[in-house]
Amino acid sequence: MAEIFTKHRQPWKAEEVAKLRTLAGKGKGLKEIAKALNRSEESTKERAKIDGIGIAKLR
Repeated sequence: MAEIFTKHRQPWKAEEVAKLRTLAGKGKGLKEIAKALNRSEESTKERAKIDGIGIAKLR
């Protein structure tokens, strides 16, 4: 069953972008960051790209 994201198609708030930046800075992976933000991995990846935030690639 697919996960349901409560923030589907909702604009990103400054606090969410700050949390994204913090978690990415700590070396967290995309899946973990998306879950923490209650966003899809695709949405999280796209927002990181827009803001120039690098996300660690976990193996």
